[in-house]
Amino acid sequence: MINFSEHPHRRYNPLNGEWVLVSPHRAKRPWQGQTEKPQQDNRPSYDPTCYLCPGNQRAQGPVNEKYTSTFVFTNDFSALLPDTPDGELTDGLFIAKAEQGISRVLCFSPDHSLTIPEMEAVDIEKVIELWCNEYQTIGSQSFINHVQIFENKGSVMGCSNPHPHGQIWAQSSIPVEVEKEQIQQSQYFKQHGRTLLSDYLTQELKKQDRIIAENNTFVCLTPFWAVWPFETMILPKRPVTRITDLTEDEKMDFAAMYQKLTIKYDNLFLTSFPYSAGIHQALTDGQEHPEWHMHMHFYPPLLRSASVKKFMVGYEMMANAQRDITAEQSAQRLRELPTIHYKKQ
Repeated sequence: MINFSEHPHRRYNPLNGEWVLVSPHRAKRPWQGQTEKPQQDNRPSYDPTCYLCPGNQRAQGPVNEKYTSTFVFTNDFSALLPDTPDGELTDGLFIAKAEQGISRVLCFSPDHSLTIPEMEAVDIEKVIELWCNEYQTIGSQSFINHVQIFENKGSVMGCSNPHPHGQIWAQSSIPVEVEKEQIQQSQYFKQHGRTLLSDYLTQELKKQDRIIAENNTFVCLTPFWAVWPFETMILPKRPVTRITDLTEDEKMDFAAMYQKLTIKYDNLFLTSFPYSAGIHQALTDGQEHPEWHMHMHFYPPLLRSASVKKFMVGYEMMANAQRDITAEQSAQRLRELPTIHYKKQ
C-alpha cells in the first residue's frame, strides 16, 4: 500500500485545477549544486543612497515625502500605463492586444533596516490599511478589472531594493493565475453554494496536519497541494471576498498572522527569509463575486538552508510542478518554530 509520506504521488490543486508531483524520497539526496549568498541583514535605519527612504530623490527625479509611516507612489518604471493607446493585432496565430493599467510602489516603513517580521504588529496594520485604500481607489477606476497586491522579499526573489516595500499592478485584463482561480472558485460556488476555500479550511482545521498557526479570525497553513518547499497561505476563517470587507478585528488578526508567519520563516534558517507573496481576492469588474474567498500566498524558494534554494527547471518547466518534502513535513517544521524573532531570542 502506498505511503504518501514516502512514495511518489501527485496532488491536485482545486484552486487552479493543476497537479503537483511529490517525491518525498528525493529529500535525502546529496546537494552539490549552486548555493546562494544569504542576504546581508545589517542595514542602517536610513540610507542616503536608497531610492525609497524618506526625503530621498528617486532615480527618475521625484523626491520622496519625509514620511513617518507608510508611503505610496506611482512606480517610476511602471510595467503598466494608464494611457496606453487602444489597439490589437489579429493575424493568423499572431495575436496581441493593448493593455492599460497602473503600477504603484508601497513603502511599508520609513526604517530602511526593517522587514515585515521585524516590524510591530500595529505598524503592519497600517500596511494592511494602505492595501485596502489602494485596492478601493485603484479598483474603482472603470478600466481596472483586477488589482494585484504583492511583495518580493530578498534579492534572490528579484527584489531590486532592500527597503521594506511591496507593489500593486492593476490592469484591465484578468491575469492568468487569477483567471484559473476565478474559474475554479466560480464552478465550486455554483455547485455547492459555498466558497471552495471555506470547505477546504473546514477539512484542514479538522485534520490539523498542515495548520501552522491560528487566531480568532485567521489561519496560516501549508496547502495540501503546495509546490514550493515552505509554501504557505494565510486566509480568513470567514469567506471574505476582498480585503476591504475585513472588520477592524480581522485586520488586526491578519497583521498578527502576517508577522507570526514571517518570524517563523526567518527563524527557520536564521536568516532574512526571501519569498514572493501576494493577495488573491475578488475582481474589480463591478460584480459581487461571492465565489471568492480572499487569501494570501507565500512562495519562498529556500529548500535546505539559507544558501540552498529550490530551482524550477527541467521537469518543472517542461512537464509539471514538483516538490520533494511533503506539505505535512514542511508545515510541522514551521509550526514548531518559535514566534520570537531569532535576533531577539
